[in-house]
Amino acid sequence: MNNFKKIGMTALAASLVSTSVFAGELAVSGSASINWENYSGTDQDSSKSFSMGNQITFSGSGELDNGMTVGVSFTIDEFDGDTTTTTGPANGSIFDAHSVTISSDALGTLVFAGEGGDSAQNAVGDTAAGNIWDNFDSAATVLKESGAGDNNMHYTLPSIVDGVAVAVSYNANKGQDESNSAYSVVYTGIDGLTVSYGEGSSDGDAVGSGGSTANADTTSIKASYAYGSVTLAYSDHDHDSNTDTSDQTAKSMKISYTVSDALSVSYANEEIDDKATAAVEDAEYTKVVASYTSGGMTVSANYQEAENIDFTTATTQDKEYYGLSLSFAF
Repeated sequence: MNNFKKIGMTALAASLVSTSVFAGELAVSGSASINWENYSGTDQDSSKSFSMGNQITFSGSGELDNGMTVGVSFTIDEFDGDTTTTTGPANGSIFDAHSVTISSDALGTLVFAGEGGDSAQNAVGDTAAGNIWDNFDSAATVLKESGAGDNNMHYTLPSIVDGVAVAVSYNANKGQDESNSAYSVVYTGIDGLTVSYGEGSSDGDAVGSGGSTANADTTSIKASYAYGSVTLAYSDHDHDSNTDTSDQTAKSMKISYTVSDALSVSYANEEIDDKATAAVEDAEYTKVVASYTSGGMTVSANYQEAENIDFTTATTQDKEYYGLSLSFAF
């Protein structure tokens, strides 16, 4: 009899534990798109190709009895864990980013990202042009940022001053002597104007996309102003390491023009100066985009050009990209 009581109590305890984690329903979102792209030279697949959107996100949220809102998000991306370019997913997983968000008007918003989280600095650290370099996978160019990594905490303070948003982040940086931290300030108090400033630290091998093994501080300044149909944007990015050959600076600009409610065009440029020993030239990227929207359907065409992407003058490192995209909103 005692054994049966013990088994019964164990089953009851397991039931209580398992039911306590039920949080509600998850909604699924994704996008419908058909894409065509072509790279010149030896970059990527080096040929014309068609593709479709392949990312879906499961998300859900609810309000607790104490007034706080809790949300969860999981993203699946087909080739997120791909370690080869010919045989599909290898050692990785299609599971991409996942996070838990806790927020309230009085306490602000805390995002705990198990994977795919940004530091406060790199959340505002994209170039004004939108990181064109990231579209050329074979390039030696990467924009070095402050460390984030898995299990990253990103906290946005509650609104204190109208038009000012302040955020901080922390990552324990497993395996390193020091943790990574960052902060950012974004000002939107004037109609049409957005100014952001972010600063963060990196220790050892966890320095975001840059891959530097040295301690470093990263600073990003960006401003954009919309006046009528024209929007101008500029950014200045600086990665300062205690190893001189790991330093990097990046300057970028973008001008966008809304021709009508349906048609818009833009021109963007970014230039990255890397201090690595082998770097003798700045890498420069240019992008021109035109898009047309009608009845929930958007057609966009873009041309991108990359020069000196390995920071040398070798002509084999000059690339061109042409892309067309047809997307649907429903």
